[in-house]
Amino acid sequence: MALSTIVMRLARNPGFPEGDRERGYTLVAPLTRDGLVDETAWRDDKAACTVRAFAPDRPAREGRLGRRGHNWFFDYDRSETEDDEPVFKLEQHKFVVGEYVTIRDEDDTPLVYRVDSVEPLR
Repeated sequence: MALSTIVMRLARNPGFPEGDRERGYTLVAPLTRDGLVDETAWRDDKAACTVRAFAPDRPAREGRLGRRGHNWFFDYDRSETEDDEPVFKLEQHKFVVGEYVTIRDEDDTPLVYRVDSVEPLR
């Protein structure tokens, strides 16, 4: 499975009129040639598909990319679901520089992030 490292940074949102490059996510996931998450490859090696949430005012959180039914999410504690952050229609998002992704944070607030970089994992 070919994995990519995807960095997403907070785009313009209420309370962040200029966005915030210090807030975001680093996601490791398999992508198709079109930049979509490769669900088959993800299913083959879920443990390798990780996420790291970062912000200047809190410690980084480490988790995994998960799926329940048709819903994708970031999971930081497998023993509970209250910390899960849903990713709106992740299967339709192209992880290409400049594209946008909506993620519901731990307070259930939908925030928009811009794909800042996509690099093959070495």
